[in-house]
Amino acid sequence: MRQWFRLDRAVVASYLGLGVTACAPKAPVLVPPTAAPASEAEVQEWVAATVPTGSSLYRFKWLFEEERRSTGGRGSARIAAPDSLRFDAAGPLGAGKIQAVVVGDSAIWVQPEKSLEDLVPNYPLLWAMLGVARLLTRGHLSGAAEPDRVAWEYAIGPDTVQYLRTQGKSRTLYARVRHAGKTVGQSETTLSEDGRPTKAKLTVPSGPAKLTLTFYASVPTAAFPSGTWLPPKP
Repeated sequence: MRQWFRLDRAVVASYLGLGVTACAPKAPVLVPPTAAPASEAEVQEWVAATVPTGSSLYRFKWLFEEERRSTGGRGSARIAAPDSLRFDAAGPLGAGKIQAVVVGDSAIWVQPEKSLEDLVPNYPLLWAMLGVARLLTRGHLSGAAEPDRVAWEYAIGPDTVQYLRTQGKSRTLYARVRHAGKTVGQSETTLSEDGRPTKAKLTVPSGPAKLTLTFYASVPTAAFPSGTWLPPKP
């Protein structure tokens, strides 16, 4: 139904007029006229402001909406710096369980197979919904920075990944992934003052579909047990 692909790539800078709905998504304006080629060091600095420095457990409610159906439940995301993620979600009474471990832009395991892609079409968007931008050093880099916002893009071949991070009292991370000129998905994540996600919305135009995560708990932790990263036994 949707395309799931690894991106070791893509993003050009952006400012925004982001109003999206599942049925009639509007393309956010992410690239300001002042966007210019950016160095890898500049992009690393912008990304570093979003990367976790320790381990955290996030708990959330989720709602997935398509034209003719909707489903939801509760879930959790365990993040260990800098780029390890254990994702769990299920519907009422544990129905429709999804479990996965992702490192960077690769899934180590997903159960049931392909279940995660039914919710989120690629890894940069999954991370963005958790308030984390990915550092993609290949391809063409461009961006623009102002005191209250920074926007950047990676572009390689037919793929682009764009980010916009606003700062100050209103903190938000936006992301958009395109393939061959078509939007794969775009996300909007509201952040607390210390960078924790409070609410995330993902719109996938091809469905069309929309996924909303509402975070209700954030628990810093020293480290997760080693079994956290292992798949469940058959």
